[in-house]
Amino acid sequence: MCLARPERKRYTCPVVKKTENTPTRLVQGNQAIAEGALYAGAGFYAGYPITPSSEIAEECSVVLPGIGGMYIQMEDEIASIAAVIGASLAGAKAFTATSGPGFSLMQENLGFAVMGEVPCVVIHVQRSGPSTGLATKPAQADVMQVRWGRHGDQTLIALCPATVRECFELTVQAFNLSEKYRTPVVLVSDEVVAHMRENLRVPEEGELAIIDRKEPSVPPSEYKPFQADEDGIAPLAAYGSHYVFHVSSSMHGPDGLSNNDPANAAWKIDQIHRKIDIHRDEIVMTRAFDTDDAEVLVVAFGITTRASRAAAAQARGAGIKAGVLQLQTLWPFPDKEIRCAAQGARRVIVPEMNYAGQAANEVRRVLGPDRDIRGVNSFNGQIIWPQDILKTIMA
Repeated sequence: MCLARPERKRYTCPVVKKTENTPTRLVQGNQAIAEGALYAGAGFYAGYPITPSSEIAEECSVVLPGIGGMYIQMEDEIASIAAVIGASLAGAKAFTATSGPGFSLMQENLGFAVMGEVPCVVIHVQRSGPSTGLATKPAQADVMQVRWGRHGDQTLIALCPATVRECFELTVQAFNLSEKYRTPVVLVSDEVVAHMRENLRVPEEGELAIIDRKEPSVPPSEYKPFQADEDGIAPLAAYGSHYVFHVSSSMHGPDGLSNNDPANAAWKIDQIHRKIDIHRDEIVMTRAFDTDDAEVLVVAFGITTRASRAAAAQARGAGIKAGVLQLQTLWPFPDKEIRCAAQGARRVIVPEMNYAGQAANEVRRVLGPDRDIRGVNSFNGQIIWPQDILKTIMA
């Protein structure tokens, strides 16, 4: 069955009605993610409720059936990502939402999506762990799991919002990148960003660009599902649209059929990476706040961005030139942007809600062992406050 993309219909939030007198609405981060997915043209959601992402499933269960889409509550997260992959191959923009334990269960099928070059979006709302941990408390301890959770030589794209508006906009961007580059994209949120409420004006249709996957221009008899064009990306037909092709988790050639030749394996692994590497500058996004003259640079992502900006403002009030580089893209890691922002800094600080300093270790890799790089870490289910960061700025 071919799942045709539903007509993009505007809808009014069922919680707060939009009128001419209320151009903006007070919206939760998870709700903004759901609305961003619908704005991007998502037509299929399969998932299993898990704190702190459940509001995304709830919103989709109400809205998707009313606009010609499909919502399915699956028996677990393994089935959820499998259904999303199948729906995507049938032509739908498809996504799911989960948290740490559920994201762990998705890894094998996410590896299939990487190998099969299947566009799909996974919303991962981080919470405190390990295992069940503090199920309702925030964390940022899955940075490395998002990048390396699957085995083998593989890569994907990961984005990270810090505001409700970014929850909406980066969800749209996640779908655009997934469709354009035929790859899974993970939107890495956290419990605080997911549950806080801020004003949001949903853009009018056409304000934000929407990208759909590239479809084949050759007849079915000539179609090779993994034969990349000059841009490194292969067109993707939809099952049921007269194109019959094979997608496998095993090593395969441009025609999708099993091929264990070493030269073919090298070609396939290179293609998975190359299509992202050559478009890296179109994928990586950061935001800079007072970094041009910063003598102390704070590299932040997610909810710690807000505390970092407050701490930097206080430091400037005390005469210390502090700036913040926000990582909106976590993977590929923003190496070039960090090097540029840190050129004049005598100290670099990386606040994150995890024990090992997962992002800080990447910053050390980028800037080298001779730089003064300090972490500010919290791993007790509590957020990092501005004063925690300020102490390290002033030290």
